[in-house]
Amino acid sequence: MISILTMVAALTALAYAASSQLGRDTGALTSHSRRGKSDAPNGYVPGRVRCPEPRPSIRPAQDLSPNELAWLERRGNATMQAMMDVLDRVKIPDFDAKAYIRSVVDSGLMVPRVGIAVSGGGYRALMNGAGALSAFDSRTPDSTSPGGLGGVLQSATYLSGLSGGSWLVGSLFTQNFTTVDSIIHSTDGFLSKLWEFNETIIEGPAGLSVRDYYQELQDSVDDKYAAGYNKSITDYWGRSLSYQLVNATDGGPGYTFSSISDDTAFKEASIPMPLIVAVERPAGQYLIWENSTVFEFNPWEMGSYDPGNPAFAPLRYVGSRFANGSLPSSEECIAGVDNVGFVMGTSSSLFNQAFLQIAKVEGAPDFLIRSINATLAQIGEENRDVANWPNPFFGYNVDGNRNANTTILSLVDGGEDLQNIPLHPLLWSRRSVDMIIAVDSSADTRSHWPNGTALVATYKRSLLGAGNAQNNAGAAAFPHIPDQNTFVNLGLNSRPTFFGCDQANMTGPGPLIVYLPNAPYTYFSNVTTFDLEFTTEERQQIIYNGYSVATMANASADSRWPVCLGCAMLSRSFGRTKTDVPAACADCFARYCWNGTVNSADPGLYEPSQIVKPSGAALTHSLTTFSASLCLVLFFLHFVLLSG
Repeated sequence: MISILTMVAALTALAYAASSQLGRDTGALTSHSRRGKSDAPNGYVPGRVRCPEPRPSIRPAQDLSPNELAWLERRGNATMQAMMDVLDRVKIPDFDAKAYIRSVVDSGLMVPRVGIAVSGGGYRALMNGAGALSAFDSRTPDSTSPGGLGGVLQSATYLSGLSGGSWLVGSLFTQNFTTVDSIIHSTDGFLSKLWEFNETIIEGPAGLSVRDYYQELQDSVDDKYAAGYNKSITDYWGRSLSYQLVNATDGGPGYTFSSISDDTAFKEASIPMPLIVAVERPAGQYLIWENSTVFEFNPWEMGSYDPGNPAFAPLRYVGSRFANGSLPSSEECIAGVDNVGFVMGTSSSLFNQAFLQIAKVEGAPDFLIRSINATLAQIGEENRDVANWPNPFFGYNVDGNRNANTTILSLVDGGEDLQNIPLHPLLWSRRSVDMIIAVDSSADTRSHWPNGTALVATYKRSLLGAGNAQNNAGAAAFPHIPDQNTFVNLGLNSRPTFFGCDQANMTGPGPLIVYLPNAPYTYFSNVTTFDLEFTTEERQQIIYNGYSVATMANASADSRWPVCLGCAMLSRSFGRTKTDVPAACADCFARYCWNGTVNSADPGLYEPSQIVKPSGAALTHSLTTFSASLCLVLFFLHFVLLSG
C-alpha cells in the first residue's frame, strides 16, 4: 500500500507540474527559436570590412532615414491586420472597429501608430517589462482569451527600452524576436540558458569557473583595446550582460545590434522596430543637464534629433574614421563596434558601479581587478559610468554640434537625466506615434515603487526650452503631468492612467500616454534596482505580476480595461477622421484619463497592499486543471493495477 500511495503522490505531482505548463511549451513557435546573427568581422574586436556604395556618411536629423521610411510603409500593413484582430476581440460596444480601420486605410490616412516604452530599473524592469510584453504578445498561450490583450505587441510599430528595459528589448531581438514565454518555459535546452538570473552576473554562468569567465571578459576587452579602440568599464559590463541575455557561445561576442536590420522578420516589417536609449555626457561634465542630448540606437543608425547633436550615423559603420560628416576615400569602413552587449551596457552603464564589486567575489582573479583599476586610472574615477564610443560626428556641424571637437563620444545610462521611461525617440514628430504604452518599473519611492518621476522629468524637459533656441521643434507635444505626490495621493502610480486625452490642452499634436506603473497585483515585485540574483521562482512571479499589471489581472480588476485600451489605441485617429467618440470610449476616457486634479500634500511612506489575492476564479481554474490531471493519473494507475 505504501508503494502504491507513493506512486500516486509522485504521479499526481508530475500531473500538476504538467498541467501548469499546459499550452506553454506548445506555444513556443519554432520559427522564433533560432538564434540571431553574428556578423562582426572579428568577434568583439572591430575590424575592416568592404565599404558599401554609396559610402557611409552622417545625415542631418531633419527627417527619418530612407530605410525607416520604407520600413514604415510595410509595417503599416502588418499592424493594420493585427490591430483589427485586437479590436475585434475586445469589442468596443456599438462600434465596428474593423470597419473603421478599413475606412481609415481606404481614405489614405495612417493606421493608428502605437509605441511601447519599457523603463529602466535593472532586473526588476526586465522582468516586469517581460510580463507586459508577454501579455501583449498574441503568441503567448491564452493571451487572446477573454480579458487578454494578445496582439497589442503585434499592433505596435516601435518598442523602446532603456537600461534594464534595454536588456529585455536587446535580448528578445537578438534571439530573432522570440517570445518571453519561449524563454521562461523552454525545456529544449536551447533558449533555456537565457535569463538564468539564479547565476549572478558577477560570478558568471553555471558550468564556467569564475576565473575562466573573467578571463574571457578580459581577453575580449584587451583585444579591443590592443586594436586601437578606447575601453571603459562598460566594455566589461556589456560583455558580462551578454552571457545572460544572448544565447550563443561566450555570450555572442560577434553579435551586433545593426544585424537586426538583416533579420528576415524585421526586413519584412512583421515585427516592431527596436530602439535603445542612452544619454550623452559631454567631456568634463559630471552631471546630466535637464536639456540633455538623448541618443537612440535603432537597427540602422545611432544619433539624436536633439539640438545638442541633431544628426545620425550609420550604426554598422560607426567605428569608421568619419570627418566633417563623410568618410574620406583614404579611410576604410570599420564594423563591429555596435556589439549588442555594449549597446545594452551603454544604456545601463549605471550598473558599472555594481560590476566594480567583483573584488569581493570569491575566486575573482587578480588580473581582472588590476585591469579594471588600470582602466579607471585612465578614464578617472568620475567616469566609471561612461561608455566610450568612437565619435562619428567629429568635425560635423561645428556650430550646432556639442561633439564636433572630440573624437570620443561619451554616453551613459539612459535614466541618468531622470527620464527613466524611453519616451524620447517615440516623441519625434516625424514618427507620428499616436499612443505610447509606458511600462514603468522605476524605484522612485523608498519601497522601490514608481511615483511618476520619469513622466514628470519628460514633461519638465518639454517645457524647458519653450520659446528659446533650445526648444526642439522636432519633438511632439507632451501632455501635462502632475507632481509625484499627486501620483501617490490619487493612486495614479497603482493603476493605468491616460495622459493627454484632451489635445486642446496640449501645445500641439502629440501622443496619448498610457501609463502602466509597476504595482503588486499578484506579487510584491519591488525588488531593489541593484539586486543581481533571483531564483527561477522569483523570476516567474515577477514576470507574471507584470503580465497582471498590463492586463489588470486578465480584466478581473476591471472588466472594461481591454475595451478602454482599445479606445486609447484609436483616440488620436478619432480626431484625425473627425469621428464621434463611441459612448463606451467616452466612458473609458472618463474612467482612465487624468482629469487635472492635483493633491500635492506629502503622502508619507508608500506601502501598497496586494491587489489580487490568490482566490476566486484563479483558484477555481487551478483546482479544475489539477482535478482533471488527477483524474488522468488515477485512471492510468487503475489501468496499471488491473493489468498487473
